[in-house]
Formats: sequence, C-alpha cells, structure tokens
Amino acid sequence: MAKELTAAQFNAAVLEAQKPVLVDFWASWCGPCRAIGPIVEQIGEELADKLDVYKCNVDEEGTLAQQFGIMSIPTLLLFKDGEVVERLIGARPKAELIGEIENYL
Repeated sequence: MAKELTAAQFNAAVLEAQKPVLVDFWASWCGPCRAIGPIVEQIGEELADKLDVYKCNVDEEGTLAQQFGIMSIPTLLLFKDGEVVERLIGARPKAELIGEIENYL
C-alpha cells in the first residue's frame, strides 16, 4: 500500500532508500489522479519486495511538488539511488507503468 509522503520524511524515505521508490504526485480534486490511484496501490502491493511506493498530495506538500517541477498531475517519479530516473505524466494503463518501472528494478 502506498504511504503518504511529507517533506519531513522525504530524505529518509526516498533519497536514502535501499530500493527504487515510486512517488505519485496527486491531488484529491484531480480526476485522472483518482483514476490512477488504485493502479499505483496495486503496483505497490505486487512489487513490494522490489519497490517502495509513496503518494504526495501536491496541495499539502507544495514545496516537494515545486522542488521536482511538477507542472501537471498525476505525475509519477521513479527514484533510484536518490536520483529521478523516470518521470511518468498522466494516467496510464497498469501494464505500461509496470513496464517502465521494471527497467529499473
């Protein structure tokens, strides 16, 4: 299950993580975000041994959204070794998301 991510947790949870981390930047008012939310949850459950998954509400954590140049949501950032290695913008099918993510696992 995807955990909520705050700026205070970011360094430890994402930048210092031992495995790749997927961060879903979203907002409650965003229709495509609500559509992709269950898919992100499924990916988090299915790949839990290889991937950490977090959700970051852009309305509550605007500093993080600004830091990573989030201009539209949903945006999924995949981090590996503390660096952004993939930026996926917009709602996408689960198979496509997993295909992109598996390149880095």
